[in-house]
Amino acid sequence: MKLNPPFRIRCAALLYAGITATLLIQGALAVKREDFKTCEQAAFCRRHRAFADEMVQSSQALPKTNSSNGIAMSQSASLYSITNSTVHLDGHTLVATVLHGTEKVPLKLELVFLANGIVRMRIQEEAPLLSRFDETQKHVLRDEGAALEYASPNDIEHTFESVDGTTVHTVRYKNKDSNFGVRIVENPWSLAYLHDRKPVIELNHNGFFRFEHLRPKPSADDESAKVDGEWEESFRSWKDTKPRGPESFGMDIRFNGFEHVYGIPEHSASLSLKTTRDDKEGYSEPYRMWNLDVFEYELDNPMALYGSVPFMVAHNSESTVGVFWMNAAETWVDVTRDKSNVFSSLLRLAGGSSKEHTVNTHWISESGILDVFLLPGKSVADLYKQYATLVEPTRLPRDFSLGYHQCRWNYIDQDDVLAVNEKMHEHDIPYDSIWLDIEYTDGKRYYTWDASKFPDPVSMQKQLSHDGHKLVTVIDPHIKHDPAYRVWKEGDEMGYFIKNKDGTGNLQGWCWPGESGWVDYLKPGAMGWTGRQYHLDKFNGSTSDLFIWNDMNEPSIFNGPEITMEKDIKHHGGWEHRDLHNIYGMLYNRATYDGLRTRESPSKRPFILSRSYYAGSQRYGAIWTGDNAANWESLRVSVPMVLSNNIAGMHFAGADVGGFFGNPEKELLVRWYQLGIWHPFFRAHAHIDTKRREPWVFGEPYLSIMREAVRERYRMLPYWYTLFREASLTGMPIVRPMWVEFPNQADLFAEQSVFMVGPSIMVVPAMDPDMSKPLGVSFPLHENWYDIHTHSLYPAPLKRQFTVDLEQTLVFARGGSIIPTRERQRRSSVLMKHDPFTLYIYMGRNGTAAGKLYVDDGESFNYEKGAFIERELSFVDAKLTSRASLQTEESPLQKAFLENMNTVRVERIVIVGLRSPIAKATVLENGRVRDVELEYRGSGVD
Repeated sequence: MKLNPPFRIRCAALLYAGITATLLIQGALAVKREDFKTCEQAAFCRRHRAFADEMVQSSQALPKTNSSNGIAMSQSASLYSITNSTVHLDGHTLVATVLHGTEKVPLKLELVFLANGIVRMRIQEEAPLLSRFDETQKHVLRDEGAALEYASPNDIEHTFESVDGTTVHTVRYKNKDSNFGVRIVENPWSLAYLHDRKPVIELNHNGFFRFEHLRPKPSADDESAKVDGEWEESFRSWKDTKPRGPESFGMDIRFNGFEHVYGIPEHSASLSLKTTRDDKEGYSEPYRMWNLDVFEYELDNPMALYGSVPFMVAHNSESTVGVFWMNAAETWVDVTRDKSNVFSSLLRLAGGSSKEHTVNTHWISESGILDVFLLPGKSVADLYKQYATLVEPTRLPRDFSLGYHQCRWNYIDQDDVLAVNEKMHEHDIPYDSIWLDIEYTDGKRYYTWDASKFPDPVSMQKQLSHDGHKLVTVIDPHIKHDPAYRVWKEGDEMGYFIKNKDGTGNLQGWCWPGESGWVDYLKPGAMGWTGRQYHLDKFNGSTSDLFIWNDMNEPSIFNGPEITMEKDIKHHGGWEHRDLHNIYGMLYNRATYDGLRTRESPSKRPFILSRSYYAGSQRYGAIWTGDNAANWESLRVSVPMVLSNNIAGMHFAGADVGGFFGNPEKELLVRWYQLGIWHPFFRAHAHIDTKRREPWVFGEPYLSIMREAVRERYRMLPYWYTLFREASLTGMPIVRPMWVEFPNQADLFAEQSVFMVGPSIMVVPAMDPDMSKPLGVSFPLHENWYDIHTHSLYPAPLKRQFTVDLEQTLVFARGGSIIPTRERQRRSSVLMKHDPFTLYIYMGRNGTAAGKLYVDDGESFNYEKGAFIERELSFVDAKLTSRASLQTEESPLQKAFLENMNTVRVERIVIVGLRSPIAKATVLENGRVRDVELEYRGSGVD
């Protein structure tokens, strides 16, 4: 958040001098593109892109040869090759030396084979002049990498043969995954991941691999050693001294047989990634991953935003594969397609196949180690199970966090907060938390309160919690420079702040409080110290019903290059900020998570919202799409943005309902609520300069429509919580592109305006101001679909046009599903914990249905020790069966939980789409048989 950079700096300065914030009314809202780099302005990206162009031209000039022995050989002009005598398989790792034809600096290539078919490739100098940053894995991989399960040496075999004058090595999984394997060509070196002996993922096929080895700095008069921007680079008024010199690397990764690739959030872009070179319908810039505070970002643009997850997924009707490029430095990714543009045509002339679709990607990172994981799939479920073994799936959240969050910058004071709370009750709108932005603090000193506005925050929280409501306060990573401020004083005395370039003092940058410092999370003890600031004895005025919003954690520094930290700032261990920038926000989240987890005994699950994130952040809480705008375009782009995050494992995602900047028209606000309830994270938020827009502000009929939307969310909470349980076990997305559920239906591969919530609900949001314009819906697969409100039947395959009034929404249940709900409306989800369930059984064409229901206490970690109820539901031959899941195990905690829940029951079963009425049902429960009367509700074909 919140203001453009010039206003931000003035804002900080004025606040620091005690000037009132009312003077700081912002001007016209628009991203200032000149504040952010293009590839051409980033020397390492510029060098690698130029190198790729050279490789295409050089490869085009090579004589064309046919493949031999059924092996399609790369015909690139790359000068990198593998030294034959160095290739050997050592247990689960194949090791080789890569050499450049003229530079002669040996690079160590390691291929690590995991038991589930994942192959990890790492490349760095064999004897580096300086160590490269290799701590990303410590913070990203599950259990710091200790949980990786390696292939047994008995399960893989290494063979080699001579083909066209070079040696080709093949390593195959010979037991469980015998259809998987890897082929390595020595000269020029390339690697292919094989499905059934066919390459699906190819590395360096186009010869774009380039590794800038560490080297001594040349003398000032050595013109021959000077290369574009290698040792010094300037952007606007900032100079990057680059004390280590050039250390970037790049490589092409090719997806054979695929037309669509997805993922690598966060970008305000289409779901299926567009081409980025020489395509009028695509972009002219690569997708950039460099976490930044971007003021009112542009739409349909590959520029960097708040988060970076370098996980790309390719999908076709036969398989789903993925690539995880684990690097926390600045990274750019070009995307081209062999059948779409001139640049790709050159690649085909250089040896590419034109018989099938191929997506070429070019990955470029500024520093660190080349560390990439190849995930073979083949099914969507296989792929996400594999990815979850690397980075861990989303952890089960606090149950209240799935409800409705009411937020704005800022609720003025304690009376304002309680007034909003009473208004929600008056208008019968359920909600679970109300949020406070930065103005609640004492002069932007976090972990404090402005006593004039919030004289008794504990009493305020107690009044909220009486009806189950929580309070969420923002805590940003910048610490106000004030020797009288306890947090600054402690951090300074302990030496926990990041130092300036010469190491003589703390880095001093500007953010909301004015002059500020940032904690160095690589320094031992710093993360634990930060976490302890959230303890109840440190954060005075907080209670166990207060939760945290980590904002500005890219980190945002108003007077820094690109509104962030300078790259050559040093962290503990001598590492430059350039090496770890993209994980900085996640490290802050981890400190917050650990602090909330340990603030009371026994521990309870934290809730944290973060703006900045990286792969692994899903362990710590929710994320959102940042500072969007109150317009229809932002509403529409929220769908592919949330879906892209889910594809990349960031499941607990949403967008600011209503748009952060600007004042939404009434119809837009209604449509945003109707869509927002189907995103995993559901929060309304607004800028300080916007008009109030709580649901009752616009009166009727808008109040009733928005209230009904929020109530719909609360009815569906059992289904949402069950989906989060599934995600925590399998890594599967919670909201899903249509292709995830219908992987063979090619016309859905680029669909981004319709999506699935779990396997059972299809959402077709109305996102156009013209309500007379019909919405087209394609009902997929040979299955029944039911309107969840009217129960009208739509037998697929079917295409229909709908005209949708403002109070209407198009949401369809998939035939063959059982969906659990709770129908009684309460003021919060906390008050629903012991309410009965309703089961909606939507009949499939074969007369069956299936589903799940998961319940735990919603707040403790006891579920990890068996304290939960998980039932697998099936309806076959007019018989509904409920069985305990395979994960259910008896334990003392489970027994205690069952006793606590013994009054909770299924009070109602609704069967939709049954061909003939049923008047009576027999229930077998705990060995007792009883009859119950049924009300038949059929469904009409519409």
